[in-house]
Amino acid sequence: MRKKLHSLVLVLAILIIYHSELKAQGCVAIRQFSGIGNAVGQGNILEKGEWNISSNYRYFRSFRHFSGREEHPQRVANNTEVINWSHGLDFNISYALTDRAYAVVSLPFAYNERSSLYEHGRNSRHMTYSQGLADMRVGAGYWLLPGEKAKRGNTAIGLGIKLPTGDYNAQSTFYNVGPGGSPEVRPVDQSIQLGDGGWGLIVDTQGIWNLPSNFFLYYDGFYMFNPRNTNGTQTNRARASEAIMSVPDQFAFRAGVFKPISFAHGLGLSLGGRAEGVPVRDLLGASDGFRRPGYIISVEPGVSYMLGNFTTTVNVPIALVRNRTRSLTDIADSTPDNRRHGDAAFADYLINVNLAWRIPKRVKGVFNSVD
Repeated sequence: MRKKLHSLVLVLAILIIYHSELKAQGCVAIRQFSGIGNAVGQGNILEKGEWNISSNYRYFRSFRHFSGREEHPQRVANNTEVINWSHGLDFNISYALTDRAYAVVSLPFAYNERSSLYEHGRNSRHMTYSQGLADMRVGAGYWLLPGEKAKRGNTAIGLGIKLPTGDYNAQSTFYNVGPGGSPEVRPVDQSIQLGDGGWGLIVDTQGIWNLPSNFFLYYDGFYMFNPRNTNGTQTNRARASEAIMSVPDQFAFRAGVFKPISFAHGLGLSLGGRAEGVPVRDLLGASDGFRRPGYIISVEPGVSYMLGNFTTTVNVPIALVRNRTRSLTDIADSTPDNRRHGDAAFADYLINVNLAWRIPKRVKGVFNSVD
């Protein structure tokens, strides 16, 4: 019984941090979301009054160009591909309001580099950069099943707000684009902007269920509504309909199985799949301006280790399907003789590393000698 209980606690600890780095692997720009969804495992681990502190680091390098699901390998062969290097670090703090309700705050930071030929007059390749605070999130959630009813599993639902704290007009130096080929300071590409400039409403869900043979099913996902239409940031793109950056919705869902390793105390392995992306149209508000809609479907292996109140997890989503769908401006500017379909650069894989620390609540006579 104690072994089963330890396994369940281990899996729930993994769920604290498994909703990590939901940032699409390339130019289809999903902002990192390791805070809102992660907290959905904490309601069952944490008792009322307990805290959980976690940090999540993620990295990817995008360089493979796709229009729809068709890859353009000639971009790499001809050295005309766009390359993004993205590093993200989130700090997440959650608090158990009750044994079933929780609150969470997530503070994300990012550092991005972008190497491009076409953005610098198409004569030579140069780099642009962005770094700093990204869009902060606050949220809360609730586990649906109480006490004994949750012995075999549980599902939580949550709501969150994305605050526009990230710079959505981050700028860098572009070469060969000014008068006489001089450099100019311009806004960086949408894919490496630190924020999107909109207040967002996040709806999320997450769950864990006990399966036979000491396996566990996990799942989580979110949809973020971004009602703001455009944010006023210039794109310097040729088409008038794409002159200003859009503020798009975002979504992600993942599910898989987790298996504690019986002969290695605290060790666990997981295998799952995930889908994430940017829709062509927002569910609320208008969808004008420039965006790169699309989605990525990945297989997601992972390994975790739990020691006391500390848990570390590494997972590596590997892209199986990359689809840069047609945007509204692609559709509007197409003719029977010229079907427009923009492209986007995607990564082959994403690396997530997470550390989490559960802080037990104070016990009378143990943590507080005054009580």
